[in-house]
Amino acid sequence: MKDEILQRLERIEEHVAHLERQVEQLNGVIIEQGRFVEQARKQLPQPAAVLETLEWERIKGNTARPPHH
Repeated sequence: MKDEILQRLERIEEHVAHLERQVEQLNGVIIEQGRFVEQARKQLPQPAAVLETLEWERIKGNTARPPHH
């Protein structure tokens, strides 16, 4: 019975070691993806700012100037 318990404990320890390695790998992937997302955010202009600029340009283009100009 003692040998059986030791074997089970060894298998559990192996599984835990495997899971720890997987967690470390996944953590690395998450960190890498976070860096990628942050770089993408820095490279892309804010959508609201772009839309605001486009809307101002549209308004300026549609506004008729008074005849005295």
